[in-house]
This record gives sequence, structure tokens and C-alpha cells, in this order.
Amino acid sequence: MPKASPAKDFLAGGFGGVCCVVAGHPLDTIKVRLQTMPKPLPGQSPIFSGTWDCARQTVVKEPDYLNKGVRGLYKGMGAPVAGVAPIFAICFFGYGVGRRLQQKHPDEELTYFQLFKAGLLAGVFTTVIMAPGERIKCLLQIQQASHGKEKKYAGPVDCAKKLYQEAGIRGVYRGTAATLLRDMPASGMYFMTYEWLQHVLTPPGHSRGELSVWRTLFAGGMAGIFNWMVAIPPDVLKSRLQTAPHGKYPNGIRDVARELLREDGILALYRGVTPVMLRAFPANAACFMGYEVALKFLNWLAPSL
Repeated sequence: MPKASPAKDFLAGGFGGVCCVVAGHPLDTIKVRLQTMPKPLPGQSPIFSGTWDCARQTVVKEPDYLNKGVRGLYKGMGAPVAGVAPIFAICFFGYGVGRRLQQKHPDEELTYFQLFKAGLLAGVFTTVIMAPGERIKCLLQIQQASHGKEKKYAGPVDCAKKLYQEAGIRGVYRGTAATLLRDMPASGMYFMTYEWLQHVLTPPGHSRGELSVWRTLFAGGMAGIFNWMVAIPPDVLKSRLQTAPHGKYPNGIRDVARELLREDGILALYRGVTPVMLRAFPANAACFMGYEVALKFLNWLAPSL
């Protein structure tokens, strides 16, 4: 098979990212709604009793007719889909830069800790694009989680415009530090785990280039699970910060953490863990499947590119 070029990696990675979003967005919507639901008043029940109750209410009881049914689980998908191609391209570019900065020569094998550090750099590269997309996505996902709420945002573009009108560019980028806190260690864990599993799953006497698609998908899916094991606590803080009313947390993620730990305890940092883990494997498997299929198509269409 012809070696992939940067252009092919960009296109195939973008398609793989779209597959990841489409496969995983419904559970991501449930995760965000569980993470951001308000604490019930004394004597009242929480809005959602758990993952399956949140899914049922979203599908059955969503008050907005246009988003009723399964479509309600895909709220806010426009923002991550629009940004996923450059995010994946920049992520892998950052990972490559991180590897090259630590290599004394191009063929040098890096340690797993060095791969982890390269992944940290990839997380830095993606945050610039990821933060505003995450902010918009989360705000759209929690719209009309209960009856009686008016629809504030018509879609991703309208949401971005209103955020800018309310607080300028800082309003759009609210939660950037929290996104960085989540993505740096999570990306490091993702790439390190993926490289380790690729090495473990390669049969003796064979090269990684000969690894089957299914083993690659397994490695990617498991890497996604390990990624979220690291990412879920800062992701909870990020979601609450990015969906809070303007001015509620003047000191950012520190105020969110203090309030959450004071009112709900440390287990609150793992809200939404069930849909996250249910989503992690198939979403990453879909991503790698999309990448492999797109790459094969591009190699057939333009083998010399």
C-alpha cells in the first residue's frame, strides 16, 4: 500500500473524526446533561436518575418538536463536526512535532514516557480550536433539558454570535484553560496507550504495517477508554464552567471545583462516566475504521499523491 502523505492523513483523519462524532455524539449529549444538571432542592428528585433515564427523557419528552426523538441526542453536533478535520489534523501534527523534538535521528524508537510527552504537546495544539467548539456544543446540548425553557440558540453560528455579543472573544473561548487541563494528559495517555497496544498486538516476526484493521481498531478503542479514564474529572469541571451563566465563576475552574466538591463530594467529578465509557470504544473504533477506509480510497484514487 502506498505510504500516506500529509494531505492524505489530513483528509482521512478528518473523515475518521466525522465518523467518531456521528457514532459517539448521542452518548456525549447524555454525558453533558448529566454533568451539568442542577442539584435538586430538598425533597425533589434530580432531573435525570441516570444514563438511561436521561436518554429516555431526551428521546421521548424533549419539548422542541424539531429535536424530538433520536434527533434530540444529536444536539450541538454541528460544532464538533465542523471543527473535527482541522482538530484531528493539528492533533496528529502536534504529536509528530513532539516526537521529532525528542528524537536524535528520524528512526530512533522513543520510550513510552516520551510518547506520552509528545501526546501532551498534541493536546496543546488542539485546544485553540477545541475550546470554542466545546463551549458551543455543550450550550446547545443542554438546551431544553426540561420543559418550560425557551430556546436561546438557533444553532452553532447563532450561539457563537450571541456569546461574542455578551462577552466578546473571551466569552467564546470561556473554558480554554479547563479544556487544556483535560486534553493535555488525555492526549498523552491516548497516544501512549495506542502505541503500546500496537506493539503488543503485532505478531512476532511481523511489522506494525502488517497489523490487521481489526487489531488496529481494538487498539484505538482501548486507547479511547484509557483517554477518558484520565479526562473525565476535568471534563466535568469544563462542562459546568462552559455552561454556567456569565459571571457565575469569576475565578474559572477553581470556583467550579470548590463548589462541586463542597456540595456533591468527589464522586461528582465522575458524573457522566457511564455514557463516556459506553461511547469511548465504539467512537474511537469508528474513527479508525473511517480513517482506514478513507486512506484506502485515497490511495486508490491518487496513488502518487
